[in-house]
Amino acid sequence: MISNLAQGVQSFTSNVFLVDGERTVLVDAGAGFDVVSAVRDRTDALDAVVLTHTHPDHVGNLADVVEAFDAPVYGFDTEQPGVERELADEATIRLGDHEYVALHTPGHKDDHLCLYAADAGILFAGDLIFQNGGFGRTDLDEGDRAALIRSIDRVSERVDADLRALHAGHGPSVENEPYSHVELAGKMARQR
Repeated sequence: MISNLAQGVQSFTSNVFLVDGERTVLVDAGAGFDVVSAVRDRTDALDAVVLTHTHPDHVGNLADVVEAFDAPVYGFDTEQPGVERELADEATIRLGDHEYVALHTPGHKDDHLCLYAADAGILFAGDLIFQNGGFGRTDLDEGDRAALIRSIDRVSERVDADLRALHAGHGPSVENEPYSHVELAGKMARQR
């Protein structure tokens, strides 16, 4: 089961996904709200925290989460504050009941990862791809439109039309034909 703990929060935050199952994992920590209480309302422990990237809206609550749950923090770049364990490109990690492959997808930020479980048809897209063809900003430090397009293309080639759910870093999750949103993001990112 995947729950967005930031749903309805009125501060600037990323989505925060609690993935229940064999291994209880938090995908991103969000910012500006009491995520610890939101986690505790659903579970007593976290096995890990996985970061899609380290922009402040995704990691602002990270220190509180680590203090409360003493969970190891995985991310692409262990040079980034708070990232304890490397999750390298093409590495696998269990979230809930499924194995996910980490896909290094720079363009929005150099340490950006998407997480994809082929057997479950689930994609955590971070700030790479959003609903209705939206895509991550490239006007911030480390932003690069050409790299972002390559990253969207990589995800588009990796997932397929059987994709069942796209969980983005902001906005709603997409469970109705999510692959079409991935394709549209590639088209939209190419427009100037």
